[in-house]
Amino acid sequence: MKTIRIGCGAGYSGDRIEPAVELAARGRIDYLVFECLAERTIALAQQAKAKDPHAGYDPLLIDRMTAVLPICAEKKVRIITNMGAANPASAAAAVRDLARSIGLHGLRIAAVTGDDVLGIVTRGDYRVSELGVPVRDLADVLVSANAYLGAEPIVAALAEHADVIVAGRVADPSLFVAPQLHEFGWRADDWRRLACGTVAGHLLECAGQVTGGYFADPDTKPVQDLARLGFPIGEIAEDGTTFITKVAGSGGAVTTATCKEQLLYEIHDPSAYLTPDVTADFTRLRVRQDGPDRVVVEGAEGRARPESLKVTLGYADGFIGEGQISYGGSGAVDRARLAMSIVEERVQASAIRCDELRCDLIGIDALYGSARAPRVSDPYEVRLRVAGRTKLLRDAQRIGNEVETLYTNGPAGGGGVTRSTREVLAVVSTLVPRALVPWAVDVMVA
Repeated sequence: MKTIRIGCGAGYSGDRIEPAVELAARGRIDYLVFECLAERTIALAQQAKAKDPHAGYDPLLIDRMTAVLPICAEKKVRIITNMGAANPASAAAAVRDLARSIGLHGLRIAAVTGDDVLGIVTRGDYRVSELGVPVRDLADVLVSANAYLGAEPIVAALAEHADVIVAGRVADPSLFVAPQLHEFGWRADDWRRLACGTVAGHLLECAGQVTGGYFADPDTKPVQDLARLGFPIGEIAEDGTTFITKVAGSGGAVTTATCKEQLLYEIHDPSAYLTPDVTADFTRLRVRQDGPDRVVVEGAEGRARPESLKVTLGYADGFIGEGQISYGGSGAVDRARLAMSIVEERVQASAIRCDELRCDLIGIDALYGSARAPRVSDPYEVRLRVAGRTKLLRDAQRIGNEVETLYTNGPAGGGGVTRSTREVLAVVSTLVPRALVPWAVDVMVA
């Protein structure tokens, strides 16, 4: 039975680069996939593109391609990525120029476009799923609207013999489903096999999470050599059976436990995992160890794909102003609480228009609030964090300033003040009929 090997070289935009090089050089893979696009990442990329029409793609694109492109070209490994973000065309052109500069002439690079649907959602009668309001109500603050494309355009690019495929918003599992469709010739309505391919993609998409990175806990789930964590390889058979493994000798672990945790990651309804390619059913999956660092997953089922595509909407939603200060030594917690009360009183009494104010003692109540476990004694050092949401930048800046003034106007011994402001990019969603989202593939040659 025919099998292919797909490696995942990144699970988010800022991921490590060395494991991808290891996969390309030693993984005996056919495809190397970089999944680097989170929900807010593309909104940030759209902002970058608005300032520079040639920008808007992943800032590590060229670093990653510089590291792996020569190896992949030599070993005939094809690359698929969503690092095109808001500007796949410019990203593909940048990869083409890089290939030319290092002598990889003849390499075929494809740009997948069509996911940017800002014009469609602002003109049509669509509603924000989370808020129940028309998308048009956000028109003045809307930054981005990108539909989740499926595997179809990537399959089309592979059919045009693309060596590198650079897309924007594509559903994470679809990046991995596409090479399976291309290699195995599965029908577009073979829901069972597409569900199997989606399971493989879901396991692989977060890179080091399935090889022990997000799984590790030194007390209950120890994982060896995390500093050299190996990224996963999916060995996938034509019938959809998937084996998850990694490069021999790399750090981390592939076990039934690491795979089961990743299967549950970001799953709402395991009986109806919605993707642009299929509605996958994970409820009858079988997961078993098949040797050291090798797990077999099988038994997925599927139904027809949804008729609508999810669209992520990014919009400007004010600012966050933040200030932090540390207190140490005896009575550190009491002094930090006094500092907190000072800032709260001054914000309330001032002209700062703050929609929400949060004050935390990091290490005591920043994560769990009043539900924290009781302590035998207070810590010898603590850090106060004050953060507020505002509609205006100047109000956000004043929150950090109030924390800084504690240097000379607050309790004794405060130090290490930091202050910052940042724009809030909120993310919501809507649904658009897939027929209204035409995609395109443009192939350029180095």
